[in-house]
Amino acid sequence: QVQVVESGGGLVQAGGSLRLSCVVSESRFTINAMGWYRQAPGKQRELVARINRGSRTTYGDSLEGRFTISRASAENTAFLQMNSLKPDDTAVYSCRADLFDDHDNRYLEVWGQGTLVTVSS
Repeated sequence: QVQVVESGGGLVQAGGSLRLSCVVSESRFTINAMGWYRQAPGKQRELVARINRGSRTTYGDSLEGRFTISRASAENTAFLQMNSLKPDDTAVYSCRADLFDDHDNRYLEVWGQGTLVTVSS
């Protein structure tokens, strides 16, 4: 079963940086897009950044400029570089992969378990 695995979360001081990684466990699927979402305590989940097959990127409100999403050359890995972090960025960050199974002709949306990012003031 295909999995999405995130890494790179942790504790950082305000103004610091973190780089999150997201890997799709199987290469047989076509990756249409990979995206990062976050959910802070008591708040709804929101889009952080998304990148599609053509490397077109979309960012959540006011995040572009501090956050950058990219994909590795192997393209089953996406990264989220987060700079100038603020306490309001504290949340669980989850990766979602939008996949197409050519063999079974079906679309899949696969979520990772999430990684906690804590920004201290």
